[in-house]
Amino acid sequence: MTARTATRPGMREVAERAGVAMSSVSRVLSGHPDVSHQMRRVVMTAVRELGYKPDMLAQGLRSGKTFSVGFTVADIGNPILAEIITAAEKPLRAAGYSLLLTNSEGSPELDVEHITLLERRRVDGLILSLAEEHHPGVVAALRQVTTPVVLVDRDIPEGVTARRAAFDHALGMREAAKHLLALGHRRFALITSGPERPARERRRAVAQALADVDGAEHTVYAGEFSLEHGRRATQEILVLDPRPTAIIAGGNMLMEGALMTLKAAGVQVGRDISFVGCDDVVVAEIYDPPIAVVRRDIQAVGKAAAELLLADLEPGSASEAPREIILPTEFIARQSCAPPPH
Repeated sequence: MTARTATRPGMREVAERAGVAMSSVSRVLSGHPDVSHQMRRVVMTAVRELGYKPDMLAQGLRSGKTFSVGFTVADIGNPILAEIITAAEKPLRAAGYSLLLTNSEGSPELDVEHITLLERRRVDGLILSLAEEHHPGVVAALRQVTTPVVLVDRDIPEGVTARRAAFDHALGMREAAKHLLALGHRRFALITSGPERPARERRRAVAQALADVDGAEHTVYAGEFSLEHGRRATQEILVLDPRPTAIIAGGNMLMEGALMTLKAAGVQVGRDISFVGCDDVVVAEIYDPPIAVVRRDIQAVGKAAAELLLADLEPGSASEAPREIILPTEFIARQSCAPPPH
């Protein structure tokens, strides 16, 4: 007895089931605007009944596209970046694109490798949350990219053609510093990460806010964007004499590391020292007392990045899309901020 070979239904079978020409099926499946509602309904009914699945490889050969988008992130372990990826993937998926993800582990050298790798995979576009956008190797790689690029929360280096979706980090950080100044604080410690745009913006905002107040001073503790740097920096801060009366942690992972050290040292936040973090992650709400934060809409930047890229990938829409989308940040005051202890 010979086993039957299951055949995969094609566009011809869809056309026969719907009683229409193959050209009509093609126009419906490609999203052509000049298709009647009745035609679209008939064809899509046949598609569902037959379980037809478009051959993406064949479509790509005809259109010169792979229907894939490369997404390089600096650190997939950062929950904020995971949320950005999720928000970006939804509109890309709805438009028929799959996502190829690479993790650079905070290394600009890996960013370079991943940009090159994704170009070799012939992705239709790139979304990049780089470890360091001004690294010479990264800039050189970006200047050679021929596919559309969107940078997430990074500056666009000179000579690079790209769109970007970013946050105005200085806005919320400046309000946080002003709030602490109004409470009477004059000695600040700022824990921040390396040379990437968010860290630069946050440092600049704090310096500007304090520059206008007599006697206000701050020390910057820069390092890698990690829990461990947040811990180490806070340990250094706690042994200072006189000790800063307010700590600002410029990033969610830095905030978590700092809070671990404060708790282990028996330092009461909001009584012994005031504290501001970044991003309204779970720890900020459940910590006792709740932590004041500079908040941003994480999902909005992922969605914006995808929409900016789709503007370059979808015919006729590129000229209407902005070159950049800058989203606001805001300061949320909570009990972790109080007047300095006497």
